[in-house]
This record gives sequence, structure tokens and C-alpha cells, in this order.
Amino acid sequence: MQWSDVLNDPSLRDLPYKIELDARGRIVMSPASNRHGIQQAKLVRLLAGVLTHGEIATECSIGTHAGVKVADVVWMSPEFLRRYGDSTPYPQAPELCVEILSPSNANSEIEEKIRLYLGYGAQEVWTVDEQGQICLFGAEGQRQVSALPGVTGRLAI
Repeated sequence: MQWSDVLNDPSLRDLPYKIELDARGRIVMSPASNRHGIQQAKLVRLLAGVLTHGEIATECSIGTHAGVKVADVVWMSPEFLRRYGDSTPYPQAPELCVEILSPSNANSEIEEKIRLYLGYGAQEVWTVDEQGQICLFGAEGQRQVSALPGVTGRLAI
């Protein structure tokens, strides 16, 4: 399956699941929780307060060699937006990609997403645990401080 098939399939439009594609084009679904939605909203508010230029998006699709992955929240610079607009899925990861962790996530799955987002151009990847603690990752591994301009201090939502 291609991502355009997923977007155009009416039977997939109202599922209460986050949908991604694996490397073989198979649909991978994750159930959404209210906690997940609340954390997404808190992240959007946090990012809007510290990254005042560019755009923030939720459920952002990114095409990779391992299929289409959907970041829970992203921040895109004006340069990224000029280059890619609203193409779907993006052929490159936005500068910041955020994954909200849930009990159903395997560590290997999250580690793969971090590698993919960084490998496809993200400058930083954040993971958010159930308590709202944020871990930051860059090409060198886990970071203590964000490399993004305007983002300072210990982060939590």
C-alpha cells in the first residue's frame, strides 16, 4: 500500500488509531488514548511559546525506507516549509520530531523511529513519557540540552 492509498481509503478515515505503513506497505495501527491527545496539546503549547517562527503540526507523515512513520508533533522551520509545503508524506523529517510514549510502544520501535527521523534530516527528536518528562536526542545520542534556538532549560509538560 502507498500512503496516498491510506489517505484516500474511506474505510480508514474514522478509525480511532494512529496509522503508519511499514517497509512492505502494510498498515500498522496504534490505539489513541485521551492522555496521548492531552500530551499532544501540551506539546503544541510548549513549542508555540519557545519556537516562535515556523509551524507546528500534529500527526505528521514522513516517508522513510522503513515505511511511512507519523510523528506525534513536529516543528518545521520556514525553510522546510518553503521546500516541502504540505506534501504528504514529507520526503524528509522536519527539524524537530516528537514521539509520545505509550505502554504499547516497544523500546526497539521508539529507538528505530529516533534513528529514522534523525537519518531523514531531523535536528532533534524528543520522546515524552507518561509523566510528561521529555528526553532529547540528536545525532550524538541523548542530549541534556536542546540544540534548537530558543529552547532552554529542563523540559517537561
